[in-house]
Parts: sequence; C-alpha cells; structure tokens
Amino acid sequence: MNFDLAMYAQLPLLLIVVSLVYSATRHDRWNMIFHEALRWGSRMFAFLVGIGVVLFLVAAFIDSR
Repeated sequence: MNFDLAMYAQLPLLLIVVSLVYSATRHDRWNMIFHEALRWGSRMFAFLVGIGVVLFLVAAFIDSR
C-alpha cells in the first residue's frame, strides 16, 4: 500500500473549522459554540476513524485472498 500522507495533513484543521462553523450557526455565545464544536468534532472524528478501520479491514481481507 502506498499512502500519500500529505493529503491527510489538512484533515484535522478542516475538522476543527467545520465543527466551529456548524456550532456557530446553532449558538450565539462563545462558550456554547466551543462546547458544541468539541462534541460535534469528536463525533465526526470517531465516525471517520470507524470508516477508516472498516476500509482497512476490507482491504486487508481482499489482499489476503
């Protein structure tokens, strides 16, 4: 497998920015924006990690055949 990790270097920054923008559309106070961004960002991160694990397992299963 050949991974170009530079492509994934911007993912954490993108996740933070999207979480903050989404939270700012729902709340007016900064403390609530940051709280919601942390919750939403952690859920999004867990979802992306889950997808990555599933794809890795599928690729490993296909390579082992």
